[in-house]
Amino acid sequence: MHASVDPLIPRVTAPFGAGYADLALALGGLAIGTGEFASMSILPVVADDLGTTLPQMSHMISAYALGVVVGAPLITIFLARMPRRLMLICLMLMFAGGNLLSAIAPNYGLLVVARFVAGIPHGAYFGVAALVAAALAEPDKRGQAVARVLMGLTVANIFGVPLATYIGQTLGWRPAFLLVAALGLLTMLMVRIFVPMVAAGDSSPRRELGVFRRLQVWLTLLMVAIGFGGMFAVYTFITPTLLEITKVSPLVISILLAIIGVGMTLGNLIGGWLADRSRLWTIFGVLLWNVAALAAFTYTSSNVWLTAINLFAIGAGIAVAPAVQTRLMDVAGDAQTVAAALNHSAFNIANALGAWAGGIAIAMGMGLRSTGWVGAMLACGGIVVLGISVLVENRSRNVGGAQPA
Repeated sequence: MHASVDPLIPRVTAPFGAGYADLALALGGLAIGTGEFASMSILPVVADDLGTTLPQMSHMISAYALGVVVGAPLITIFLARMPRRLMLICLMLMFAGGNLLSAIAPNYGLLVVARFVAGIPHGAYFGVAALVAAALAEPDKRGQAVARVLMGLTVANIFGVPLATYIGQTLGWRPAFLLVAALGLLTMLMVRIFVPMVAAGDSSPRRELGVFRRLQVWLTLLMVAIGFGGMFAVYTFITPTLLEITKVSPLVISILLAIIGVGMTLGNLIGGWLADRSRLWTIFGVLLWNVAALAAFTYTSSNVWLTAINLFAIGAGIAVAPAVQTRLMDVAGDAQTVAAALNHSAFNIANALGAWAGGIAIAMGMGLRSTGWVGAMLACGGIVVLGISVLVENRSRNVGGAQPA
C-alpha cells in the first residue's frame, strides 16, 4: 500500500528543475556530513596541536552534538515565518561561520565553542531542506526526494570525510575546517540559484510549538534515539576494533570506513523508494535488518572480508532515515518544520546513547566485540517503541483520529 499524501506540503516548481534544486540541497548535506564525521577522524591531530588529551579534545564532538540538539528546535521555532530559501541560506552562513571560527580558534576552549556554533544549524538545515525537497516532488515520491537530500550526508562518508582527513593529516586540521567552510559557502550560492522561493505559509512560532503536544511525534523521536543508537554503538569504537580485533592497517581502515559510506548511500536510496510505499513497514524492516547486522558484527569482526561485508550491511541500515523523516511530516500536522528538524536532534541523541552504551560494555570488561550485541539490543528497543506507536495510532484511528502512514 502506498504511503499517505500530506496536503500540508504544497507543490512548488524549481527554476531549473527539481534535480538541480535537490543537488544544491544535497551539497549542504555533503558539507555538514564532512564537518561532523571528519572532526572525529582528525581528533588526534587536533589534540596534539593544541596540547590537550584525546578525552579532553573529544568534548568538541560533544559540543557539536549539543549544538544540533539545541539548535534544531529553537531555530525552526523562532524563524518559523522566514521564507524557506532564505532560511537555508542563513543556516549555511552560520554553519560556514562556525567552521571558519573552528579553523582559526587559538585554543581548546574557543574551538569547543566554535564547534557548538557549527552544530546549531545542522538539524534545522536538514529539516527545512527535506520539506523543500518534498514540496518539489510528486506527492507519492516524497520519500525519494528526502533521500536525495540526505544522500549528501551519506556520500560525505565516501569522499568528503577521507579528503578532509587526508588534508588534516598532511596539511593540518585547520585547512580541513576551511574546506568544510568553503563547502558551506558554495551551498549558499547553489541554493540561491537553483532552489525556488518557498513561503513559510501559515507557520508561526506558536503553531510550531504545537508539535510538542503530539504523542506520535514523541514516540517517533524516541524510536530513533533508541533504535538508531545501535549503529553508533559500533561506529564509535570501529577504529580500535579494526586495529585490535580485525588487526588491519590504517590504510585498510580507511577503505573499510568508505565501505560503510557506500552502504549508507545505497541504503538511503533504497530506503527512500521503500518509504514511498509504506513508512511503518520500512522502519520495522530496517530495524530488523539492523538487529541482525549489528549482532553479526560480534562474530565477523575477526575476519577482514566478513567485516567488510558486515560493515556494508551496517551502513545500509541508514535506509530508515527517509521513512522516519517523512513519517514525522505525516504525524506533525501543521508543525512540519520543527518536527522535521527534531529528527536530527534525535539522531544525535542516538549517537550519544550508542557511544555511552558501547563504552559501558567495554568498561565492564566485555571487550570491543560486545558493541555488536549492544547495538542489536538498542535496535530491538527501537522496534518495541515502534510497536507502541502503532498500537496508539491504531487506537486513535478507531475513534476517528490519525490516518496510517
